[in-house]
Amino acid sequence: MNITLKDGSSVSFDKPVKVMDVAKSISEGLARVALGAKVDGSVVELNSVIYEDCTLEILTFKDEEGKRIYRHTCSHILAQAMKSVFPTVKLAIGPAIDNGFYYDFDFKTAITFEELVKVEDEMKKIIKANYPLERFVLPRQEAINLMISFGEDYKVELINDLPDDVEVSFYKQGDFVDLCAGPHLPSTGYIKAFKLTSLTGAYWRGNEHNKMLSRVYGTCFDKKADLNEYLTALEEAKKRDHNKLGREMGIFMTDENIGQGLPLLMPKGAKLMQTLVRFVEDEEDRRGYVRTKTPFMAKSNLYKISGHWDHYKDGMFVIGDEEKDDEVFALRPMTCPFQYTIYNNGIKSYRDLPIRYGETSTLFRNESSGEMHGLIRVRQFTISEGHLICTPSQLEEEFKGVIDLINFMLKSIGLENDVTYRFSRWDPNDSEKYINDPQKWEEAEATMRTILNHLGIKYTEAIGEAAFYGPKLDIQIKNVHGKEDTIITVQVDMFLAENFDMSYVDENGEKQRPYIIHRTSIGCYERTIALLIEKYAGAFPVWLAPTQVKVLSLTDRTKDLSQDIVTKLGNVGIRAELDARSETVGYKIRSAQMEKVPYMLIIGDKEAEEGVVSVRRRGAGDLGKMKYEEFLAMILNDVATRKLD
Repeated sequence: MNITLKDGSSVSFDKPVKVMDVAKSISEGLARVALGAKVDGSVVELNSVIYEDCTLEILTFKDEEGKRIYRHTCSHILAQAMKSVFPTVKLAIGPAIDNGFYYDFDFKTAITFEELVKVEDEMKKIIKANYPLERFVLPRQEAINLMISFGEDYKVELINDLPDDVEVSFYKQGDFVDLCAGPHLPSTGYIKAFKLTSLTGAYWRGNEHNKMLSRVYGTCFDKKADLNEYLTALEEAKKRDHNKLGREMGIFMTDENIGQGLPLLMPKGAKLMQTLVRFVEDEEDRRGYVRTKTPFMAKSNLYKISGHWDHYKDGMFVIGDEEKDDEVFALRPMTCPFQYTIYNNGIKSYRDLPIRYGETSTLFRNESSGEMHGLIRVRQFTISEGHLICTPSQLEEEFKGVIDLINFMLKSIGLENDVTYRFSRWDPNDSEKYINDPQKWEEAEATMRTILNHLGIKYTEAIGEAAFYGPKLDIQIKNVHGKEDTIITVQVDMFLAENFDMSYVDENGEKQRPYIIHRTSIGCYERTIALLIEKYAGAFPVWLAPTQVKVLSLTDRTKDLSQDIVTKLGNVGIRAELDARSETVGYKIRSAQMEKVPYMLIIGDKEAEEGVVSVRRRGAGDLGKMKYEEFLAMILNDVATRKLD
């Protein structure tokens, strides 16, 4: 039996052999760090037996598949420990995830995060015991009976969802048994370093109509030093978490009487959004966009034409009852059909194209309550939405212009190095999700792929992530906790022009269908603000900061002069505030530092007498005394150049 290794070399055996024994034959050092393997591309356990010629790759913690085996095993150790500490708890699911693992539990009485210390102690005992993880299978009904005997209702539900003729696999470690497909480590003693990191709520199977379970998150590493480094980074992430920091800084708030996913932007948050909106609109105007302003709702007729009623109705807020009311309305989930209606107002010639419509749109999407998170995922949001309507020959140049605009925006706010690109395609095996015209999908995807390649964009592909009417370029970004979201999308649409009977008259006087590019230039403003809070830990660049200057008056005698400076700064567009409280200068400086204000101007009797201001800059400290005009020139340059600290 010949086994070909990743480096092209090979090893031979005259009888079936375990993966672990192959690792040992290659190197004792490799065997000590091996966690699993890929045999002909399929991930298997170290205890798996190889019976025939194959290609083999040994997996370690450096490999993503190796990490998942390691972390999934740790989730089983967590489940065993939890059953030991809280015997009446019911088990749900416990997968490996990007930064560790979690397990969902149903407790009779809710536990606190502090009680997880006892669970961690029990996990250490299980690891020290070095229990083998032994896989066994049962026929479906026997598997159900086993889980019923353990009182594991959630496991029974999972097994019931499996086909009737399937054999169900389990793993046993010590006296603990769990339903699982694997793969796993050979024994619990492989785990070197772990930590339980949080306790949250999660609906069973992610459905808000199901019971809320307790989700325990954890992480684990093969080296203690790596765990400590990760935990330090996790603490830093918590400090930057926009959901915490944004509230502390008075940027946004929520209220249970208003509802989930409906954040209130407070004065600082509103100023931040206003700054971004004006910046985006002005830049789009310079690039040939024309503004529209369209209704927040429309009759169902409009959404039936666009296809949203058939493909997206569950995600919309519908007003009225289709069975009872003559007219049913819905809040708009996007602006496309409204701008197409504007396009159709009058005959268009090829000379009129391209037309670039832009709108700062308020949109509404009926996200499930379990998905809501601060400003990242909300039910009402504001977006820099635009649609470019062009001839086929103009498509690539217009797409290029869109990408240039997006790159300019990302660079201006400091996020250009934090994003990745995903080409989101349709899934022909799930055609109900899409306008089902395979030929047009093939054309649209081929066209988009050609454009992306011409632009030199490095992207991954994702089947099934397209919009229902066309492929997308999704620009992805991770928040401080490592969760990836889409920040900006660009879509090529060859369908909806037909739905709306959109046309233009070409050079030969013939009617033709235009192509459409859907795009955002800076994405959803709420999500972008959340990412900026986390990027800068609330210390925004000068041009974005809600308050750019704090003027600190040290005495009553300098209050009027200080107020005059605040007014003069405001007259040239600088956002300044006065602090004339009867507090010490040190207290006022610390207060401005806590608010993360970029500049402080300190004005006491001496400064007033000399006709200067004492300047402090965030991160640089005392810049000394200077004339007001010198300071003004400096901050105006910061704003004009959109300087990033």
